[in-house]
Amino acid sequence: MREVLDAVRAAGRTALTAPEAKQLCDAYGIPTAGEGLATSADEAVALAREIGGPVALKIVSPDILHKTDAGCVLVGVSGDEAVRSGYAEILANAHAFTENPAIAGVQVQQMVSGLEVIVGATTDPTFGKVVAFGLGGILVEVLKDVTFRLAPLSPEQARSMLDDIAAAEVLRGARGGEPVDAAALADVLRRVSELVDDFPEISELDLNPVFATAAGAIAADVRIVLATEPDEAPPQRSQEEILQAMRRLMNPDSVAVIGASNEDGKIGNSVMKNLINGGYAGEIHPVNPKADEILGRTAYRSITDVPGPVDVAVFTVPAKFVAAALEDCGRKGVAAAVLIPSGFAETGNQELQDEVVAVARKHGIRLLGPNIYGYYYTPQNLCATFCTPYDVRGGVALTSQSGGIGMAILGFSRTTKMGVSAIVGLGNKSDVDEDDLLTFFEQDDNTHCVAMHLEDLKDGRAFVEAAQRVTKKKPVVVLKAGRTDLGARAASSHTGALAGNDKVYDDVLRQSGVVRAPGLNEMLEYARGIPVLPTPKGENVVIITGAGGSGVLLSDACVANGLRLMDIPPDLDAEFRRYIPPFGAAGNPIDITGGEPPSTYEATIRLGLRDPRIHALILGYWHTIVTPPMVFAELAARVAEEARTDGVDKPIVVSLAGDTEVEKAADYLYDHGIVAFPYTTEKPVAVLGAKYQWARAAGLLD
Repeated sequence: MREVLDAVRAAGRTALTAPEAKQLCDAYGIPTAGEGLATSADEAVALAREIGGPVALKIVSPDILHKTDAGCVLVGVSGDEAVRSGYAEILANAHAFTENPAIAGVQVQQMVSGLEVIVGATTDPTFGKVVAFGLGGILVEVLKDVTFRLAPLSPEQARSMLDDIAAAEVLRGARGGEPVDAAALADVLRRVSELVDDFPEISELDLNPVFATAAGAIAADVRIVLATEPDEAPPQRSQEEILQAMRRLMNPDSVAVIGASNEDGKIGNSVMKNLINGGYAGEIHPVNPKADEILGRTAYRSITDVPGPVDVAVFTVPAKFVAAALEDCGRKGVAAAVLIPSGFAETGNQELQDEVVAVARKHGIRLLGPNIYGYYYTPQNLCATFCTPYDVRGGVALTSQSGGIGMAILGFSRTTKMGVSAIVGLGNKSDVDEDDLLTFFEQDDNTHCVAMHLEDLKDGRAFVEAAQRVTKKKPVVVLKAGRTDLGARAASSHTGALAGNDKVYDDVLRQSGVVRAPGLNEMLEYARGIPVLPTPKGENVVIITGAGGSGVLLSDACVANGLRLMDIPPDLDAEFRRYIPPFGAAGNPIDITGGEPPSTYEATIRLGLRDPRIHALILGYWHTIVTPPMVFAELAARVAEEARTDGVDKPIVVSLAGDTEVEKAADYLYDHGIVAFPYTTEKPVAVLGAKYQWARAAGLLD
């Protein structure tokens, strides 16, 4: 392997020829079609006779990567004369395609057939080596039915890729077709992942097509491209190093405000007021060389003049003064610096940001920001921000890369009374990023759910590693901005081109166990609702509704959110029919009809909670005079609480349709542990779907 790659490098090439690529595949047990290299027409004829049957002829030239485009691939060639003339035709087409190409010869290859799929690997700028699988041949870039995973793959991960494409049913033998050998195909994926993981200089690899049959899988064409220069790995810290710094950031004994001010309207004034008025019990030290006292506290000319240790320095000075003040922080032994100022990389001033980062690294200071609104940590009454103070404590930690999104988070959490443990701005992420915060929230007893808005990830591998740990214990919701495909990046392979879109993020985030929210409101509602819902014990979901139309919409929402509607067994069907009118509908949804009294709602909800075969309930309420909204809300909450008292705690979500009174009813239900929304069938089911997605990934379902 090393000899082959070094020889390619020595020749000044980045692309391997087909025979070289086959050598690598052979070394890793990746099956390829039988072949040989001919340097003359006579050799081509001899090889074709040896292989037997029709053959494919392909140019072998480092100057021609896309052989089909150059007219340098012939398939189904049979007979001596056809092979001889085909050899000449390919050489002529090669010279017509590019001037004086370097030609090693013509590959004579066994013709294979079967279902065409693609197996590939590429180097993603965020996540590093990723493996791709999907339909192959000419369809791959048209249909883009491809799924991705991080390399290397476990056998289980490789097998899951086969089920993760839209055309998975074709692999299983749709419409009477013969199913392919899934184990062989998964083994090819696993071996490719090991190859690119062992040799990171391989930038892109394509097996396209791979012919999959019931008897196995064979690659007909291999393309391997090397990186022009090695990737620079982000700096790595141990979990203990990260935790030590994050604990001092989130639980500081003392905070200094660099640029503190007595003047209303100044950021340094707002930060000071929020720290003081928010109830932070630690020491607060204003730093301003032009003031002796700020808001009743002694001001210091430099942080080095502050008596005693300082854990966190909050910067409110203009960007040009940050580096010098950070040097003082280094001499003081400050653990973390919170950089509120803008004027760094986000405005094109990357050089200044790099200078600040270099100072911080020299002194071992962790940087939050720059270009942020600050941060909150409610267990410490810590409000280190120039924005409005916040005091609604709870178990949800929220982070955002954008100040505007951060303020939306703040407003939503206050309006909905969603208690938070932390709200953290990340801004430019010059240092501290999502995986640092996940490492802290993982062991933080005050945090039970994490929601993160992000535009990018600095170190995708570090994020995945942290997320896979955290999601085993706590739900993590991610809103990844930038879903729009702005065009695949320049690449030398099909896999590389396909990896230029959002699908890589989608698949890798799912592989990490996180729940990806499609939008800002969904992220916030998931963060609010997931901790309220108990973890289901199984997949059986039942809808009980007072309106047939709502039942249909709720069923559609279940399908859209990956929920499984239970097939009601005959005995349970008979039990439900005892409570609903003859013109109602059992089955699933269970339609009790709109004119039913509170007792019908109560009886059917109680039955749904008490039967152990049902794992989650979706309730569709329709506003009627017979059962007013608050009557419904109170009875539903009472029945759920009675079940909890008896040790039965199932997730319940409610969609309420009606006049404005349903808003108060929805609030009442939420306050009593039932996720409820007025005027929508989609939102409650989406929250339940998010809870299920996390529970599945964490392995919590029976």
